[in-house]
Amino acid sequence: MTTLHPGDIVRIGLACSVQFTGDRVLRLRLVAVGEPDPYNDWIWLTGYVLGPKGNATDKREVYVQRAGVVVVERVPRPTLSTRNPHAQPHPRLTRVRTA
Repeated sequence: MTTLHPGDIVRIGLACSVQFTGDRVLRLRLVAVGEPDPYNDWIWLTGYVLGPKGNATDKREVYVQRAGVVVVERVPRPTLSTRNPHAQPHPRLTRVRTA
């Protein structure tokens, strides 16, 4: 079973829950992934419902069976080879009060 990450696009259908049958199937861009329930493998997912053109139409929070979630598109994860090991952190900006 693959790990779900924010940014991934998943398909929520009948295998996830009986409420997602027929025209109620969702394509969801994940914003947050909850911890799976260790007893029955259900999980809370929060994300944006994607329309036919890929635009966000609604924000939803769904409770689904983890085994039924299908990853449609995975967001690339940064690896050690793609990170700049010499990058400097941004300096912290401070606000100056004026009288």
